[in-house]
Amino acid sequence: MRTQIVAGGVTLRRWRVRDAPVLHEVVQESMAHLSPWMAWVADGYPPAAATAFVASTADEWDRGTAFNYAIFVSGRLAGAASLMARVGPGGLELGYWLHPGHVGHGVATQAASLLVAEAFLAGAERVEIVTDVANTRSAAIPKRLGFVEVDRRPPQEPVTPGEDGMDVIWRLTPDRG
Repeated sequence: MRTQIVAGGVTLRRWRVRDAPVLHEVVQESMAHLSPWMAWVADGYPPAAATAFVASTADEWDRGTAFNYAIFVSGRLAGAASLMARVGPGGLELGYWLHPGHVGHGVATQAASLLVAEAFLAGAERVEIVTDVANTRSAAIPKRLGFVEVDRRPPQEPVTPGEDGMDVIWRLTPDRG
């Protein structure tokens, strides 16, 4: 995977240790926006959590288990996106989040599109996105990019306050993308 990808006003860059303080700041500014959907902010997000996350990304990258990128717009951290090897052989799961100031401007769609292309260039046979059925804003991204709904996991106890508890699995293969 490339360590930096630039297109359409969006820069995806592999996380660096020095990014931890700004990551912490952006997550703090985004807490009300993220907490309905992201369990990792449920109990707050102290500076140590940002430092630990950024440090873990190097090991995950080296092992090929996750390729985590910072999303930048006009040189400012706007969010994050990841390709994660947790959906079985040949597949990568794509995840993303944005600072609320960047929502609704095509940033997440552009970042996801860039990572889908990167995944297929690296030989992935499929890319999947998992959204909670209640998170219609997040589900709009796979729909825009031509992903197909392939499954719904049986409802489980919601982990965050915004969730319904039913996951929708979206899939894209190179022949459809």
